[in-house]
Amino acid sequence: MSTVTLAAISAARRGHALGRTLLIAAAWLAFALLLLLPLYIVLSEALKQGLGTFFTALIEPDALSALKLTLIAVAISVPLNVVFGLAAAWCVSKYEFRGKSLLVTLIDLPFSVSPVIAGLIYVLLFGAQGFFGPWLQDRDIQIIFAVPGIVLATVFVTVPFVARELIPLMQEQGSQEEEAARLLGASGWQMFWHVTLPNIKWGLIYGVVLCTARAMGEFGAVSVVSGHIRGVTNTLPLHVEILYNEYNHVAAFSVASLLLALALCILLLKQWSESRLTRLKSNAAEE
Repeated sequence: MSTVTLAAISAARRGHALGRTLLIAAAWLAFALLLLLPLYIVLSEALKQGLGTFFTALIEPDALSALKLTLIAVAISVPLNVVFGLAAAWCVSKYEFRGKSLLVTLIDLPFSVSPVIAGLIYVLLFGAQGFFGPWLQDRDIQIIFAVPGIVLATVFVTVPFVARELIPLMQEQGSQEEEAARLLGASGWQMFWHVTLPNIKWGLIYGVVLCTARAMGEFGAVSVVSGHIRGVTNTLPLHVEILYNEYNHVAAFSVASLLLALALCILLLKQWSESRLTRLKSNAAEE
């Protein structure tokens, strides 16, 4: 190999290393500006007046009520979406039927519809002047400006997360194992618990984590249907907004830091489940 060729290769390697270094530095800079700096501001503002004020804002009755309502909305919406996601993924990946593409499109609908529009739809359906409003009033059933409306709005915006994680995973795995189990005499439940579920459990966990994170942080749809009744229909994001609008910045950032801590816990679960899911897909590809 000539000296000119070796020099060209060396220059190309130096250029490649320089480009890689610049890209990594740019990524870390963007990460610091867009994530680390805002996190630092939230924590510094929350602790601005000391730990006493910080914890007082967290144990204040309205904050505890907002936390309780947020957890209730998550505890109801996530299991419902798990059931729907499993059923939808099973239908899409295992069967061919008329309207299959429409079902897949409808699953993705919450991604394209503004959460505020979703909240307005529920108001038009279940509000006092809505389509079902008079019927609900005659039976003393309140959905809008109450917990049921918040749960409905949360369910709507989190519908796609479990299903969209499971559908490609189940399509990739095929149905050979289920068919073999059926030939061996397994019932539908036995086939699901002993064949299907072990193959999709990490994808299911990943979808649940994403669904939980979205449910906890939902603002737009919940803001429309909640009525902002303090201590009754405010979730944590709505409570933060009210405190900030009242110029109670320390309390607002304190509650926001609680949301931040919950989000970081969910992020750790997401990374863990994502790594297991990636390993599962690589093993399936090797087989």
